[in-house]
Amino acid sequence: MTLTFAHDTLGQRILFGSGQAAQLLADEVTRLGSQRVMLIAATYEAEIADKVTSDISIAGRFDDVVQHVPIEKAELARAMAVAEGIDLVVCVGGGSTTGFAKAVAMTTGIPIVAVPTTYAGSEATPVWGLTQAARKTTGIDPRVLPTTVIYDASLTYSLPVEMSVASGLNALAHCIDSMWAPKADPINQAFAVEGIRALAQGLPLIVTDPGSEEGREKSLYGAYLSAVSFGSAGSGIHHKICHVLGGTFNTPHAQTHATVLPYVLAFNSSAAPEAERRIAQAFDAPTALAGLQELRAKLDAPTALKDFGFHESDIAEAVSIALPIIPADNPRAVTTENLTALLYAAWSGSTPTV
Repeated sequence: MTLTFAHDTLGQRILFGSGQAAQLLADEVTRLGSQRVMLIAATYEAEIADKVTSDISIAGRFDDVVQHVPIEKAELARAMAVAEGIDLVVCVGGGSTTGFAKAVAMTTGIPIVAVPTTYAGSEATPVWGLTQAARKTTGIDPRVLPTTVIYDASLTYSLPVEMSVASGLNALAHCIDSMWAPKADPINQAFAVEGIRALAQGLPLIVTDPGSEEGREKSLYGAYLSAVSFGSAGSGIHHKICHVLGGTFNTPHAQTHATVLPYVLAFNSSAAPEAERRIAQAFDAPTALAGLQELRAKLDAPTALKDFGFHESDIAEAVSIALPIIPADNPRAVTTENLTALLYAAWSGSTPTV
């Protein structure tokens, strides 16, 4: 078999150390020679952000962080960065927080140091997302890729088990979608498979013992791998569907990904046998769907979109928006009829079947 593919390797510095975020950040600010640092952190994570930034000076602070990055709020963050002469953005938080930092970097070119507190993975991708007039738009821009990411498992202890599960399954969705996304190749698939293994090992440890350092570290490691694979492979059918659900219907980001994932996996499995086989191996299960469902049962994962504000009456509109943006090379042809069936099953929480 002849391998023919093009792969872009992302240039990014990764620092990993439990309990070391403050020192690692201070060292990185010094290394970068930054003088005017802007902190982006949601109000509910102010205590963690203060701890992480305790050894550096902050010239500006933006805390009006909400999910899906509404354009009007992103503009406020951009204006603050310019007005304060910022030369480095430090974001401490989950995917929404990182999203605001990316919005600033996209128009100003200011570098980012990201300190994630969830398993969202946005910190390791050049993918940005903005919401305007109930439509979420995503794109790729090398300027938004954080220069440095600091992973400190101790910062995730405040994340409740339920949110840890949803966030971790969001990361798992990055891995699985990367197996058949538009730019899937052997390199990002290898990252994705290892990410599945790490998350499948780490997340149950968190559920059993929320204070498990091993569980938190494995999950962060898996989340990083998931993001690297996704950042290279691009958005497949799963992410296109979930971006519509979040941007148009304001469903919660992580829970939406966690809920939709088994239905997408069931939808594509028969049409992507090699990807299905490798996903199953990563789960150490007879089939990919069986492995995912076994993990979801251990985690008591969310099961139905109707539990998160998505209504049966919304399905037709969601299908009409999602269908044109789903990649044409998805392993299985997507139609109005089968996409409607997929979303109906995800809405109701029925058992996914291949």
